[in-house]
Amino acid sequence: MVDRAELREQMIDAFEGAEYPISSPMDLVPALPDGPGTSFESGEFSMTAMELNAELSGGEFPYESVDAFVDDVLAELEAEGHI
Repeated sequence: MVDRAELREQMIDAFEGAEYPISSPMDLVPALPDGPGTSFESGEFSMTAMELNAELSGGEFPYESVDAFVDDVLAELEAEGHI
């Protein structure tokens, strides 16, 4: 079973180093600990940042905060049946 809170924490840790506001996914890459290969895992869910970018619609940029960005990512993952 996927622990949404665990994924949220992993994503916040990975994306919080970006300089907000962010206007595209490319603004996040320098902040990622392992670049696009940074992975997020919980239960049966596992995706890299690159896979997230490919799977998701792209979001509602710009984002003013890490919380707003991560909340949208998780909502879309849930809506698409990934978590």
